Amino acid sequence: MKIYQELRERNLIAQTTNDAELEKLFNNGGEYVYIGFDATARSLHIGSLLQLIILKRLQNAGHKPILLIGGGTTMVGDPSGRSDMRQMLDTEEIDKNTECFKKQFERFIDFSDEKALIVNNADWLLNLSYLPFLREVGAHFNVNRMLSAECYKLRMEKGLSFLELNYMIMQGFDFLALYEKYNCRIELGGDDQWSNILGGVDLVRKVRRKTVYGMTFNLLTTSEGIKMGKTQKGTIWLDAEMTSPYDLFQYFRNVDDKDVIKCLKFLTFLPLDKIQEIDNWSCGRINEAKKILAYEVTKLVHGETTAQNILESSEKIFSGTGGNSGMTTTEIRVDKCLSIIDILLAIKFVTTKSEGRRLIQSGGIYMNDNRVDDFELMINPADFLSDDIVIRKGKKSYHKIKILSA
Repeated sequence: MKIYQELRERNLIAQTTNDAELEKLFNNGGEYVYIGFDATARSLHIGSLLQLIILKRLQNAGHKPILLIGGGTTMVGDPSGRSDMRQMLDTEEIDKNTECFKKQFERFIDFSDEKALIVNNADWLLNLSYLPFLREVGAHFNVNRMLSAECYKLRMEKGLSFLELNYMIMQGFDFLALYEKYNCRIELGGDDQWSNILGGVDLVRKVRRKTVYGMTFNLLTTSEGIKMGKTQKGTIWLDAEMTSPYDLFQYFRNVDDKDVIKCLKFLTFLPLDKIQEIDNWSCGRINEAKKILAYEVTKLVHGETTAQNILESSEKIFSGTGGNSGMTTTEIRVDKCLSIIDILLAIKFVTTKSEGRRLIQSGGIYMNDNRVDDFELMINPADFLSDDIVIRKGKKSYHKIKILSA
């Protein structure tokens, strides 16, 4: 199956500037294709994982990915899909995040023999002269059209800053810079980037009289249209120190039944005929499908050995035969008794004490497989200094506590 057909059958493609031409370019191979990643945190998240998997698919089909780190655009902040202005980061923090991104890119993309490139738009954006940039680039952007773009709509409700208004122009200039340096003719991104991508396509056409192409991919959302990757504990990151491999596994192990096949198509390299076979299973095998999904995603992000260890540990836990290898662990150093509520707060199973009390009263908390009935329960550290405590919330959320002496 050719790459363009596979992207279609996996339901990845959302919008294109020229479907027929892109199909030819994708299937012929040999094109530079780029996606931008703003360095807003020290780790990529599972939304970024989808973009990396798409680039890997294209690399396997003979294309050359360009992974653009937004060292310059991060200083402005992408307003797309936001109701508030992004936090302003200083150059030192952006540089640290950039180095973290580079290491994560190398897990997924082959950079040997110039099969892929990492570039940073700070290299051309930070040295621009303001007035020449306005005259040579800004003159090609229609403000009325910009303000009607989807990427600005939420920000317009609360007040779009002039700083944010420049983001589309800067991203458009990225496309022009990559076209001029590498003859890169294809920009990719999530569907929330459509307006920004169109701005770049239009800029190259006006400045260089050349046709370039844009494509967006469907966002990784639940069946209710909510972006995946947010939990009570926060964002699901690709960095093992920010989101443990066990928590990543459990996130996909517990996705809604309606989202399993979509995630298998989007986030794994399982062949489509295998995914169709899984889709044909009876509803009684949905947990088996979820285990396959969780294993495949964890393997991609953290390696096969880690994924296998977590799978085996998870099966022991759910079968009641023990095993907590790879389980998220929190170390607590104390010299006095702890309340069960304080522990629930510390591991972020609850966000308030009242929520903890309600959860315990409803029978939703277990400690070492024993249901906790008393929300005033106090735990003596001396009883657990040589042993672990495993806290379970409901049927699927586990967390290991290691108590250390103060």
